[in-house]
Amino acid sequence: MTSSPTRQSIAARLAEARERTIALIAPLGDELLNRTFSELLSPLAWDLGHIANFEELWLVQTVGGRAPLHGELGRYYDAIENPRRERGELPILHDAQLRAYMAEVRERTLEVLDGVDIGPDAPDRLLREGFVYEMLIAHELQHQETMLQLLQMLDLPYRPAEADLEPFLPARLDSDGGTIAIAAGTYEIGAPDRGFAYDNERPAHPVELSAFEIDRTPVTNAAYIEYMGETGADPPMYWERGDEGWVRSAMGVSAPVDPMRPVVHVSWHEADAFARWAGRRLPTEFEWEAARPRLEGVGGAWEWTSSDFLAYPGFEAFPYAEYSEVFFGDEYKVLRGASWATDPHVARPSFRNWDLPQRRQIFAGLRLAKDS
Repeated sequence: MTSSPTRQSIAARLAEARERTIALIAPLGDELLNRTFSELLSPLAWDLGHIANFEELWLVQTVGGRAPLHGELGRYYDAIENPRRERGELPILHDAQLRAYMAEVRERTLEVLDGVDIGPDAPDRLLREGFVYEMLIAHELQHQETMLQLLQMLDLPYRPAEADLEPFLPARLDSDGGTIAIAAGTYEIGAPDRGFAYDNERPAHPVELSAFEIDRTPVTNAAYIEYMGETGADPPMYWERGDEGWVRSAMGVSAPVDPMRPVVHVSWHEADAFARWAGRRLPTEFEWEAARPRLEGVGGAWEWTSSDFLAYPGFEAFPYAEYSEVFFGDEYKVLRGASWATDPHVARPSFRNWDLPQRRQIFAGLRLAKDS
């Protein structure tokens, strides 16, 4: 069983997450931080302010009972009330003022942390086993992946990627891996009661599955190129034709498409069309989780499933409905696994990502399944 976090371990992990956030933006000037690159993504300055404001809301105001530093500033960093396409026009913090706000919020967060009970028997469920702190660490780590989505759109070279592109790509696969047979039966799905997980991952519950087969590895660029050649389908986002084959141009850096890496930046509609072309289908999210211990290549790209984003039986919204509950329904599709941009602390087997089926800017690919 995982040991409960301590105040010291929480402080260290908050610092680690912040160091990674700062490292991502360190090569960029304020002009790029403030620029709107796409209506699908926030300016990086908004993401940074939102990270700090969300921390202030939960770890300073809610836990510590302190007043906010900037009055009603939080209204401009509300992700539900402010669509991404409008965030660049909001009167948010910029430049030195933004950096000062992030630092001051963190100072207050650590002051509050020093005086709270986060043990396994803490009377406040929000604090028990450090739940709210785990939530805020995960929130910042997930926003780093969102920020990396925007960094793909840079038209000038992103210096770390220019120096070494490998850390910004999914790992190569040794082979296509073949298929895995999963027997019919009852499988436990979801997160256990102890330890951190989001509300949509709970409660853990048994699911009856029919026998099925699933690919051991994700679909590769080579397979997707074959599919495009036979069907005339569009290439993944950031691909373009070069003199000697397909080239991926992102982060201001161009490089040949490696046929043995998992395909990335395809929408659910494109993934579903590929599966039908291959005479297969996308797995359900329950099939994916049941097969997870035997899968290879997880962590290169998020993997689309056929499942709508729905509540598990007995779902309880905690600590706020706007994280999961407002997105339940048939509008969003579930993705499982992780991508090269996902921090390992986020990539647990029960984690459920979700997005609109037309989205391509996310680091999403696919894995195929079929009935036995």
